[in-house]
Amino acid sequence: MSKPKLEVADIFRRHGEAWRTANAGHVSLTQRRVMTAIEICRTAALGGHVERCEDCAHTRIAYNSCRNRHCPKCQWRAAERWLAAREADLLPAPYFHVVFTLPAEVGAIAYQNKAAVYGLLFKAAARTLTTIAADPKHLGAEIGLTAVLHTWGQNLDHHPHVHCIVPGGGISPDGERWISCRPGFFLPVRVLSRLFRRLFLDGLIALFNAGQLQFFNDLAAYSDRAAFVSRLAPLRKREWVVFAKRPFAGPEQVLAYLARYTHRVAIGNGRLIKLTDEHVSFRWKDYREAGPTKSQAMTLTAGEFIRRFLLHVLPDGFNRIRHYGLFANGHRADKLALCRRLLNAPRGDFERANSDHGQDDDAVTPIEPPPCPCCGGRMKLVESFEGSHSRPRPAWRADTS
Repeated sequence: MSKPKLEVADIFRRHGEAWRTANAGHVSLTQRRVMTAIEICRTAALGGHVERCEDCAHTRIAYNSCRNRHCPKCQWRAAERWLAAREADLLPAPYFHVVFTLPAEVGAIAYQNKAAVYGLLFKAAARTLTTIAADPKHLGAEIGLTAVLHTWGQNLDHHPHVHCIVPGGGISPDGERWISCRPGFFLPVRVLSRLFRRLFLDGLIALFNAGQLQFFNDLAAYSDRAAFVSRLAPLRKREWVVFAKRPFAGPEQVLAYLARYTHRVAIGNGRLIKLTDEHVSFRWKDYREAGPTKSQAMTLTAGEFIRRFLLHVLPDGFNRIRHYGLFANGHRADKLALCRRLLNAPRGDFERANSDHGQDDDAVTPIEPPPCPCCGGRMKLVESFEGSHSRPRPAWRADTS
């Protein structure tokens, strides 16, 4: 994999310290840690090791990666490991992609209460799908789904939504049949939208009543319950955006989609165009425009780019990929085995599939180093060295891509 000419790390190294100073008191500890991790990723500060080819004696130095889940350079390895486990879970059924999006009025509340509101977004979306699917008027089956949280739009603004990947069918209430959805159609979007709206707004008020929401700055007035309820009232009459895409062409397309979405960060290095003493330019697409969407350039001040990037830093320990229904961790292996039996499909490698669940996105699996660039031979570790920010890690976690 070739190295991009420009990286988010370059922007942070060039403008990060000045931005931190200018915004002192308004940058969380988690955001500071993310900035530092990206800045020192694959540099001598994290240490590394020396490798030598067993065949031609070519030697190279490989610096360690930061392993932070917000780092654009550290996600493709994590995605590879995650996808290897998901491959064993795929069922021989059509898969659908459903997206649940929060209105902008709720987005501001979500930003100030990330863990609580993002968690509610997951629960409301999952409950919406499982409830409507269980209704005999629609599908009448128990379904499973994988949900992935994204909090950004193409322009890096705050835009919380969840992508749900759902097989087009489920298990009958008596557990004796697999019930398939209609060809090319999963569940009615309008019905999903209205139930999602009710579940989310009711859940948001429940969070307020439980004292789990906080309001600052421009939202401080909504600490008063009457003002808070008044803010939400108009949202009960609006249509909320629930988008169902056409079914995937097959299991390979499902995996390719997951590879792009599960471990994506707010912006990848490949979208960056130019960095100057004052500005950052990057490619983006405006999906609100009718017709084919074309890539165009956006230019922001370096400080505004950093601010927008850090909008999407998740709370420590928050799980951005979750599984529900048939795919919930507690009974996943048994339910998948039943699904495969009802579908007359070969038994999957459930032990491998289950071993990944509950694992942190930043968890590390040792990997072999890339082959020798000169002769393709096997590279052997000959020396390791510590850096100023080193922490314990497997010997082959370093990556030279």
